[in-house]
Amino acid sequence: MIDPNSAKSRLEAQLAELERRQKSVADDLSEPLNPDSSEQAVEKEDDASLEAQAALIAREIASVQRALSRIENGTYGECVRCGGAITPQRLEVRPEAALCIACAQKAG
Repeated sequence: MIDPNSAKSRLEAQLAELERRQKSVADDLSEPLNPDSSEQAVEKEDDASLEAQAALIAREIASVQRALSRIENGTYGECVRCGGAITPQRLEVRPEAALCIACAQKAG
């Protein structure tokens, strides 16, 4: 079994990095568009990409926060679908994992 304190430290560091990236994307999106219409087209395309990144980051933040909640309530390392154990190797690679390999494969 993976040490919950170690996992919590890793998740908190991951959360801080995700929040930093989220702020950076938000800052980029808040910049005004260039008055040149040809530049605006490029900037709008870039903004669409940044908005997709922001959505992905938000999902990752939510996943990490749920993992931290599972640590707090003592269910970290248990599959949220079947209740079985998530292997320590999987948690080492993806400390925010909520599903065991079998359930993740079924969902994927």
